[in-house]
Amino acid sequence: MRHGVKGRKLKRTSSHRAALLSGLATSLLLHKRIRTTEAKAKEMRMYVEPIITRAKNALALGATDAPAKLHARREIGRVIRDEAAIKALFEVVAPKVATRAGGYTRVIKLGYRHGDNAEMAMLELVDFNEAETPEAPKAQMAKPRPTRNKAKTAEAKLAETAAPAGAPDAEAPKKPRATRKKKAEAAE
Repeated sequence: MRHGVKGRKLKRTSSHRAALLSGLATSLLLHKRIRTTEAKAKEMRMYVEPIITRAKNALALGATDAPAKLHARREIGRVIRDEAAIKALFEVVAPKVATRAGGYTRVIKLGYRHGDNAEMAMLELVDFNEAETPEAPKAQMAKPRPTRNKAKTAEAKLAETAAPAGAPDAEAPKKPRATRKKKAEAAE
C-alpha cells in the first residue's frame, strides 16, 4: 500500500527531480504555458502552486511589511534561481491571481507523443490563457503548381466560358495518355 507516499519519482534521483521541477517552474512563470509529459505536468501543479501562493500573500502585505516581502522573495529564490522568472512572478503573475483562492494552473491532455508514445499535456496558468500573443499574419507562400490531372489550364477555362451554353462540344475525343515507359522508348 502507498499510505503517506506523496509525489512522483519520475525515475530520477532527488536532486535531479528538484532541478527538473525548478526548471519547469521557471519556464512556466516566464512563458505562462509549457508542454511536457502528463506525469511531469501533474507533479508541477503541486510544486508551483505553493510558490505562487507565497508570492500572492507577500503582495497582499502591501508596503506595511517590507521585510516579510523580502523574505518571501528569498524563499522563492531558493527553488527558482532565475531572476527574470521571480520578477515575472511578483510583477505579473501574483497581481493577476490576487483574487483567486487557489488552483492557479490547468493541465490539458494533448494525446501521445509520436516518438515514444508518452502521454503529453500542456500546463498553463489559468488566468493567462488569453495572454497568448495574437499570431502574426502568415507570409504569403507561393501557390503550388497544379497537377495535370486536377487543374485545367487558363486557356481551357477561357474556352469553356467563351462557348455558348447550347453549342455542341467542338473538342476532339481524348487520346489515351502515354505511360512513362512509352515516352522513354519514344525519346530514344
